[in-house]
Amino acid sequence: MVPEPEISVYDNNGGFMAQYVSGSDGFWHFHPEYEIMLNINNNGTRIVGDSIELFDSNDLVLIGGNIPHCWNYSRDSGNTSQGRGIMIHFNLSSIGEALLAQHELQSVRTLLMESERGIHFSVGDALLAESHLNNMVTTRGIEKMISFFKVLSIMCSSEKKNLLCSETYKRAFDGRNNKKLNDIFAYVRENFHRPITLEDASKLIDMNPFSFSKYFKKYSSEGFIEYLNKVRIDKARYLLRETEFQIQDIARQCGFMGISNFNKQFRREEGLSPRSYRGRFRKTP
Repeated sequence: MVPEPEISVYDNNGGFMAQYVSGSDGFWHFHPEYEIMLNINNNGTRIVGDSIELFDSNDLVLIGGNIPHCWNYSRDSGNTSQGRGIMIHFNLSSIGEALLAQHELQSVRTLLMESERGIHFSVGDALLAESHLNNMVTTRGIEKMISFFKVLSIMCSSEKKNLLCSETYKRAFDGRNNKKLNDIFAYVRENFHRPITLEDASKLIDMNPFSFSKYFKKYSSEGFIEYLNKVRIDKARYLLRETEFQIQDIARQCGFMGISNFNKQFRREEGLSPRSYRGRFRKTP
């Protein structure tokens, strides 16, 4: 399985695609356009390139062109009257190369370059941007473009933004490595709850385990087992927060064959035990 290309249809009057989106799970895909995505009142798992993170309400990201991504929503995510999110697609031509070349837009050029790794913004940034993103859906022409530049201004001024993909992911996604790595990422996402060995993964791309281990670390900046455990721990975090399953059952559902190994890996990743993590999200009377 590899990410599927998506074709976007543009508004001839505005040069942007702006729309409300529902909370149905998206497929693993990519497109040449930049994407701004604001999830308003929901939670789930956000996958951007090799970044896999849980997200909550007011989750704002900017993703550069051709970076694979999708959102998997939790079953109990709340609805809003206007859907669960706002999505903007745009090309550099929507802004204009001559305009981007101006000194005053240096910060915008930097922002777009950084977006090649995906950028996540703070809740405060998301709240500031929400009204302008709403305006982009409901207006056209110059009003739509003004709202767009206000969103870019908020993003450029953000003091609490972080890059999502590893440094080497953009390079890894190019060429033949595109299919190989994404076959591996997809296999892990679909089978993390089962036993997976280095040998299993290496067979996917016709390598021996030693060569595969070196290859994966070179292009993803982490070892394969480290990546596998990260995917499993992300799922465990969700189950600890959102369900009442027993901790040993969660360990098994996430692919950990023993509770002691689960506790060890969880503490290594999160800095506290699964039980303590769950306690953070339990309401006190």
